[in-house]
Amino acid sequence: MSWKDNYATWNNQANLEPSLKNELNALAGDDATLEDAFYQPMEFGTAGMRGVLGPGINRMNIYTVRQATEGLARFMDTLDDSVKARGVAISFDSRHHSTDFAHESARVLGEHGIKSYVFESLRPTPELSFTVRHLHTYAGIMITASHNPKQYNGYKIYGEDGGQMPPKESDLITSYIRKVTDLFAIKVADETQLLADKTMTIIGDDVDQAYLAKVKTVTINQKLVDEDGKDMKLVFTPLHGTGRMLGEKALRNAGFKNFSVVKEQAVADPEFSTVKFPNPEFPEAFKMAIDLGKKEDADVLIAVDPDADRLGTAVRQPNGDYVLLTGNQIAAVLLHYILQANQDAGTLPANAAAVKSIVSSEFATKIAASYHVKMINVLTGFKYIAEQIEHFEASGDHTYMFGFEESYGYLIKPFVHDKDAIQTTVLLAEVAAYYKHQGKNLYDGLQDLFAEYGYFREKTTSEEFDGVGGSDKIAALMTKFRDEAPKAFNGFDVVSTEDFQSQVETFADGHSAPISLPQANVLKYKLNDGTWIAIRPSGTEPKIKFYIGTLGDSLDQANTKLDQFEAALQTFIKA
Repeated sequence: MSWKDNYATWNNQANLEPSLKNELNALAGDDATLEDAFYQPMEFGTAGMRGVLGPGINRMNIYTVRQATEGLARFMDTLDDSVKARGVAISFDSRHHSTDFAHESARVLGEHGIKSYVFESLRPTPELSFTVRHLHTYAGIMITASHNPKQYNGYKIYGEDGGQMPPKESDLITSYIRKVTDLFAIKVADETQLLADKTMTIIGDDVDQAYLAKVKTVTINQKLVDEDGKDMKLVFTPLHGTGRMLGEKALRNAGFKNFSVVKEQAVADPEFSTVKFPNPEFPEAFKMAIDLGKKEDADVLIAVDPDADRLGTAVRQPNGDYVLLTGNQIAAVLLHYILQANQDAGTLPANAAAVKSIVSSEFATKIAASYHVKMINVLTGFKYIAEQIEHFEASGDHTYMFGFEESYGYLIKPFVHDKDAIQTTVLLAEVAAYYKHQGKNLYDGLQDLFAEYGYFREKTTSEEFDGVGGSDKIAALMTKFRDEAPKAFNGFDVVSTEDFQSQVETFADGHSAPISLPQANVLKYKLNDGTWIAIRPSGTEPKIKFYIGTLGDSLDQANTKLDQFEAALQTFIKA
């Protein structure tokens, strides 16, 4: 069907949800927007779906949410009764319609006789991951658009291990979703009846307490926290999202009492009224935290995104200004502390391992090697880190110590199988106390690591291609990199090219070797000065991402090289 046919189908629905009908009426005559809303169904990939709210098959609304849930339900109908009976845990964040989407999902599942366990109010993504494991449900649904702007919402499906569904299961569910062609014929059960017959259960504090009890185990050196943590001043902001309640409780439970919360951003607000982008990667997200930090002379600022799976930090300098650490730098500081503290305590396992994505810094790899700890690289997507944890637990080959992605996502303890900013908040506060005990701060600690391991610097940039034809432009750019195969960047030769789509690494002398990781549309170039460059289309947004990692003899040199390689990359793109 053409976009006009799809639009007509929606426009002629007599019982279309009133707010969507009003939006559709307001779009009359705006063919460009209508085409984008109706030209294709929302993509449902291994990271679920995420998009702009509004009417249309390419928008987040109750009908596309029902469609996704109907696909999950039909897939679960094919499972053994004992497996299906375990049900689905459901959580949601502070965004527009998140509560509605969560309850609509429960109603669709209920029509299939599938139990749901729905949180009474908003909860973080990592707690949903924990809940799947804690309640032994077969799956989990998280309604969130993570750190995207207010116009977005999203839908993620989690597997029984608490990680996002791996590709095999996700592809199966996607095939069932695609079979649901009439979005307006999906049946939903009456919620009052579901609650009465216990097909739908409301959950809350009991699960919170179980999760927080596990978070308490994240602390490595309680004596350090008790002695130095009480004097350390910390500012915490949940950026209008889910992190406030559990973040504050987790800090207090660990022994950190001397912290303040940015009150204006402690309010769950789908408009994210104090920030343009509720993303702790961006300096502007810290503006209010910095203002409060300066007022209170806070040592460290911590911000978590709206679903509390990503974390950023800023550290006070002697002149009173604050400097932000990058995601890779936070990971390096955390990993070093974890390994050093466990080594000091005699609790560092001989088979210790850490896990990171292929586009994350080699800084952490070098730190791990200095402690004789194995670093394992996986594709981007925390589900792949979760798969490694499952493998470790099943085989006993390694003991998980830490996992991270450069995009500000970290997991300390594997009672959650996704990135967890609540856990990370607690440990980062402990690391800050560790350096404060030495008369230093987190930034000083980072400089110490640079001096010991080398001056690693990384940068991620992206280009967006919205709307009709956007995916074709991204595909064309990836084709250009493959067909024209760059031999050098910034005067440095490409030593090898890893193509994760063909699963082959090709070396400059012509020989090749297989790549053991799963297939993915990613290219990575390794250069003869130790620099690496990666290109990857985003799995959740209409953009293509470019990653650069380099190493210098000083921070200035590393920064200069980073700028030069970025310019060389842009030159190739535009040639």
